[in-house]
Amino acid sequence: MRLLYNILFLGFFSLTAPFYFLKMLRRGNWRQGFGQRFGRYSSKVKQAMTNRHVVWIHAVSVGEVSIATQLIRAMEPRLPNLKIVVSTTTSTGMDVLNKVLPSHIQKIYYPIDRRMYVRRAIAAIHPEAIILVEAEIWPNFLWAAADRDIPVFLVNARLSERSFPRYRFFSVLFRPLFRSLAGVGCQNEQDAERLRKLGCRTEAIRVVGSLKYDAAKLDERRPIDVPQILTQLGAPEKCRVLLGGSTHPGEEAILAEVFARLRVKFPDLFLVIVPRHFERGKEAGQDVGAKGLRFAYRKDITPQTRFKPGEIDCLLVNTTGELKHFYEHATVVFVGKSLSPSATGGQNPIEPAVLGKAIVFGPNMSNFEAIVREFLRQNGAIQVKNAEALEQAVSFLLENPHEASELGRHAVAVVRQNLGAVERTVEMLVEQLEGTDVYVAPWRDEGNRPF
Repeated sequence: MRLLYNILFLGFFSLTAPFYFLKMLRRGNWRQGFGQRFGRYSSKVKQAMTNRHVVWIHAVSVGEVSIATQLIRAMEPRLPNLKIVVSTTTSTGMDVLNKVLPSHIQKIYYPIDRRMYVRRAIAAIHPEAIILVEAEIWPNFLWAAADRDIPVFLVNARLSERSFPRYRFFSVLFRPLFRSLAGVGCQNEQDAERLRKLGCRTEAIRVVGSLKYDAAKLDERRPIDVPQILTQLGAPEKCRVLLGGSTHPGEEAILAEVFARLRVKFPDLFLVIVPRHFERGKEAGQDVGAKGLRFAYRKDITPQTRFKPGEIDCLLVNTTGELKHFYEHATVVFVGKSLSPSATGGQNPIEPAVLGKAIVFGPNMSNFEAIVREFLRQNGAIQVKNAEALEQAVSFLLENPHEASELGRHAVAVVRQNLGAVERTVEMLVEQLEGTDVYVAPWRDEGNRPF
């Protein structure tokens, strides 16, 4: 099986490598840490691992990085005798890691899942435990860990209706990998049952809830002044803001059309669009401009920027790490990757929910099905079927601020009810790691502390 997988992976990687590296090139800053993707780490990184008890946490991109950050903050007091290494796959994920985590946390890129690369990476980092955030199941990496008797944990585990059949179809490959997991923290019982069917041992599974609720806390720092930016753009004073968060291809055009019609009825309305991938800024701008809207790019806004009142209709945010701060000043939030024909899976609705915002999303939210179900059950969000229904929902919320406020209040209540998954996950990890060199039992009797 290993031989067959590696032959197929090599063929697949050879075919897709040009697209993979083109995406890296578009996102920028691809040279930094490039060798790490092939398991090559500098002497400085290797030295930082020497004679240390290392726990390796993998967070594939920005969303998982937020979870990993909360997990680390809760882990460090409980597991003080360790060196934490966090890996990510994307340059945007690395950018966020460098912004939010202190320097004593080592940040690296995750290796491409070719046998020689992952073996080289694990030999360099030599972790005593590995924690994967969500369903990041790469066979060579897990085989390499198993060959070295390194326990692997899967946290915030979820399997959508779309991904579950795929894993079952390739059960010959994945069943032994799932069975090898030392511990699995699931979001809900439905995910737990799916993982059992895929081979996870019952005793390894624990339902802890979704870590995304804990990870949605707003950074107390204010690196940008959103009201000031809106003023510079000439937006109406105390304007109402329709915000499209983490939008995907096709959704910018939909929002532009909806906004253009709504503005006739609500002249103080302003549109802010934050594409999921900042490198799509030019494409998104073309779609918005084609609908007759005048827009400005976030990257072009400087302290000296000044537009006349009414000169700009829309702000296109082509930067990373600022979405939460724009959410804070939104009147109505549309959650992207949920409405256009090419959009599948949806984006995280918890981030605007924790701020008490009125949330609307489309029908394609399979990556957050349990979370969406809870929001809808408690009237904490509105789900629409198409662009026409989106316009109707936004119009209703703008016309009825009390209803919008109630929607946001219910959303906050859902978040509060589901907090605590991080602590439950850390408890699971501590129980599993107890007795290893990574774990140091807390000193209960302060008088007996040797330092």
